[in-house]
Amino acid sequence: MFVNPADPVLKDLLSNSRRIAVVGLSNKPERDSYRVAAYLKEQGYEIIPVNPAIQEVLGEKAYPDLSSIPHPVDIVDVFRRPSEVPEIIEAARQLNPQPVIWLQLGVIHQEAAEQARSRGLTVVMDRCLMVEHRRLLEGDR
Repeated sequence: MFVNPADPVLKDLLSNSRRIAVVGLSNKPERDSYRVAAYLKEQGYEIIPVNPAIQEVLGEKAYPDLSSIPHPVDIVDVFRRPSEVPEIIEAARQLNPQPVIWLQLGVIHQEAAEQARSRGLTVVMDRCLMVEHRRLLEGDR
């Protein structure tokens, strides 16, 4: 059974990461992906929207897929259907260096997460990056 990294590991990841690719970032302010990305941007992270249907969101250029991003990313934050997770993880594995895979609340794919972990990737599943940031780092400011 999949177990997320312990709190000290998550805190370290969030403290040392700067660039977050948000796969499925919507340009609609009422969507969770928009709210989470806006929060992360306010916290000083560089947000990289990944969505082939938009050109820009939150003042940032959007990319159609992970392979189109011209620079390394620290975390790939996934707001897509669970059925799309294996393909997203495979695309993230092609990046150098390989980023942390963060599957948002409700994005659960046990098999893909275990395979990614067995290949050396750090995976967080069914957790909200914004909620975890607030819980683990807000008191450190």
